[in-house]
Amino acid sequence: MVDTSSAPPAVKRAAQTLSVAAGRLTSPARVLPGFLITGGQRCGTTSMYRALSAHPAVLKPVLHKGVHYFDTGYDHGPAWYRAHFPTRAAAWRVERRVGVRPLAFESAPYYLCHPLAAERIARDLPDVRLIILLRDPVERAYSAHAHELARGFETETSFERALELEPERLAGEVDKIITDPSYNSHSHQHHAYVERGHYVEYLERLEKIFGRARLHVVDSHEFFADPGPVYDGVIDFLGLPHLGHLAFKRHNARERAPLSAALRARLTDHFEPYDARLGEWLGRPPSWRT
Repeated sequence: MVDTSSAPPAVKRAAQTLSVAAGRLTSPARVLPGFLITGGQRCGTTSMYRALSAHPAVLKPVLHKGVHYFDTGYDHGPAWYRAHFPTRAAAWRVERRVGVRPLAFESAPYYLCHPLAAERIARDLPDVRLIILLRDPVERAYSAHAHELARGFETETSFERALELEPERLAGEVDKIITDPSYNSHSHQHHAYVERGHYVEYLERLEKIFGRARLHVVDSHEFFADPGPVYDGVIDFLGLPHLGHLAFKRHNARERAPLSAALRARLTDHFEPYDARLGEWLGRPPSWRT
């Protein structure tokens, strides 16, 4: 495949379109993911993706880390999805080289909170395992606003104003998605700063669908502070051998002004009952509450 990493966006899009079209033709000969990375947006999913991509027995998508099939692209169909992954022949070559069957994967934070994604994943990938990254929901919300603003998906430069608008922006959007599965909600995906921090609600839903044993939650603060043991725990969860050393680098961090003390306190109070339930679910308080 041609490397388009330094190409202009239009060239990248054209190359991706051609690659997916070619991949459709060979979709029956391609592997499907053995695990997915998801979690709160701005919780370190890209850093985890890069770390796992370096493992010799892990196969990343052939185009980009997030296919977004189970949230916004499900109408493309299974052949389109398979087109994003390596061929079985490529997987066989990796198995011969490393001595274990490799696992393919992709990463998409929106899979965690999209109201239809979990059921779609369970139906199409019945044996898949999920790695879920979480961080302080206050920091996550503030970081997400800066991220969406930089990407052009947010028009409100004031974080506080975006929070004020959130209930109005999200009103009825989940029902619309459920009623019309082809409907993609811009605000539900890009403006749910507080809603996407209600982590325990999403974990409880995933547990009902997949069972606890197929879920592995990573506290992003612990991952960034001491990545080695956290990475080793992920490798054990996936049943992969420990081959080589972790070369860790944090990705997609954004500099921004400090959050005001008053707004931080207000958000911390809002998330307190959700974090308490999360601690009960995890069996220990999350790091940001200790």
